[in-house]
Amino acid sequence: MEVTAALVKELRDRTGIWMMDCKKALNETNWDIELAIEELRKKWLAKAAAKADREALEWAIKVVIEQNKAYVVSVSCETDFLANTPRYQDMLNDVISLLKDWKTKEDVKAMIDKDYSLEMWENLQVKDFISLEWVSVWAYVHSNNKLASVVLAKQEADSEKLKQVAMHITAANPEFLSVNDISTEVIEKEKSIQLEIMKNDPKMAWKPDEVLLKIIDGKMGKFASEVALLEQQFVINPDQKVKDFIGNETISSFYRFTI
Repeated sequence: MEVTAALVKELRDRTGIWMMDCKKALNETNWDIELAIEELRKKWLAKAAAKADREALEWAIKVVIEQNKAYVVSVSCETDFLANTPRYQDMLNDVISLLKDWKTKEDVKAMIDKDYSLEMWENLQVKDFISLEWVSVWAYVHSNNKLASVVLAKQEADSEKLKQVAMHITAANPEFLSVNDISTEVIEKEKSIQLEIMKNDPKMAWKPDEVLLKIIDGKMGKFASEVALLEQQFVINPDQKVKDFIGNETISSFYRFTI
């Protein structure tokens, strides 16, 4: 029995595999398309172990806002070329759908293995898979789709300002919302780092520890302004701090996503 072009095309449409590979698989399974799909999956699984250790350093992040919810997903891959294809975006949309349906990362992996891995032939790893809900939710995704942020705020917050703060977060990478959120452990760790730096500086090393620690105490304000969002200089207008632009009480929390 001859493998028809229509059958090859159907297998190609269902798996995304090259035409010649589809034709070969159909020949090997006596033109049974379901068996051909299984054979192709077996071959993929055999190669999966070999590619599992390959670095997946490229990715795209997708954020969908629906009312007061944000759905955030990202899947890493091996090449920037794949991350920018429409098919890759189809995959992210499917991952978003699973997130909305309260599925798990294991469900996502199963879906990717079934519907995309055969076609893409790259090491695909689910990284971000999270939903966020608050009174008011705003997000920003950088043009390269590799950086994103979500801001949770009060309902009465200015939407345009929140978008600008979300943009600031992707650029400035704050670690905390306010100075009060910086733990004692973080402060003490930073002090010990600064002390070590000073002790290795010939101009400062001769001074006693108590003097150095007083100098470091004076630097903690600068440290806070670098890591606390509300204290940072606003990237869009460096003449003001973020808290002066958006207010001290507007933002409840924020998230920044990258790989």
